[in-house]
Amino acid sequence: MIRLIAAVDSELGLADDHGIPWQGKIPLDAKYFNDETTEGIIVMGFRTYQEFDKPLHGRENYVVTRPDSGELRPEFTGVDDLSAFLEGHALDLVWVIGGAGLFAQSLDQADELYITQLDRGFHCTKFFPYFRDAFELVSQLGPHVESGISFLFQVWRRTNP
Repeated sequence: MIRLIAAVDSELGLADDHGIPWQGKIPLDAKYFNDETTEGIIVMGFRTYQEFDKPLHGRENYVVTRPDSGELRPEFTGVDDLSAFLEGHALDLVWVIGGAGLFAQSLDQADELYITQLDRGFHCTKFFPYFRDAFELVSQLGPHVESGISFLFQVWRRTNP
């Protein structure tokens, strides 16, 4: 089971050149992320990896790397072929946690999307790929409001597996 998990603004924005604009402003989303990804394998892009001081506790943490990425910190494992990695772990629970390039590369292999949908735009420059034609909304919780930001927790499932 391949799942992508992300918080997106009303334009499917993920971040701007300085990071995630709502970072630290919606703690309920951080709790949701941690609770949902407690089990399974974590896969992240190299830029997302650079945001973590240490691996997500109790989980295997894989980083999609390039030949020039250099050595990873302890407890992170490099992956040089995302598609082959996902095919090889199709029977496992795999969480793809970003960034934008990794979401775009893995969307075609995803079974489910866990989307925190924010109610407005944040002038992002990095975006989650368009997905609504290939997925259907199967559950939704909210709205929730923190720091003046309204958001929903949504689960989308691929319509043609």
